[in-house]
Amino acid sequence: MKKILFLIIAGALCWYFFAPQPSARWSGPLAPMDPVQSADDLPPAWTTGKNTFTPRARYQIKAVVLSKHYYWAGYTEDMIAPYDLALGWGVMSDAAVINALKISQYGRWYNYSWNGSLPVDVSEISAHSANNHIVAATPDILRQIAAIKRFDVVSLRGYLIDISQPDGWRWRTSLTRHDAAGGSCELFWVESVEIVPQP
Repeated sequence: MKKILFLIIAGALCWYFFAPQPSARWSGPLAPMDPVQSADDLPPAWTTGKNTFTPRARYQIKAVVLSKHYYWAGYTEDMIAPYDLALGWGVMSDAAVINALKISQYGRWYNYSWNGSLPVDVSEISAHSANNHIVAATPDILRQIAAIKRFDVVSLRGYLIDISQPDGWRWRTSLTRHDAAGGSCELFWVESVEIVPQP
């Protein structure tokens, strides 16, 4: 039984990492504008259970969903933000660029790789895409996030937040789109979700 379970898990991992990815099938950027971020007139921090949520910026983004991942292992982060969305805008909402990349998510990271030449510089990819840890403001928002699919165009509104607990545990958001190392993901309290019809 253990051997069968191992083979099933190994097969699932091979499929996840090596299966051909679907192609994006449109022309030009579907979400040409940069995200909008503002630190003006922020509400005070709020507490739910043992989590204190501190807003760092108002945040609004329209982007293509490059990848979506559900985290279920039971870690603190998984219970607060079970979904990560890798989002692309500008050049990273252009099908020609997306199709040149192998995109994946694991370990709370968004990763991309490629073979051959790229249609844009790597710095443009980094500046126009980001991994977002999604904290749903309500159960209904969580259901809407769960329904999102790869290559959907989404419009999301809410706050970039930091989260803390009384024992000293903290989770901090990035506040810039130009970082690419540890701490570069957006921790996104989402209050509004819209799936935008594609042309």
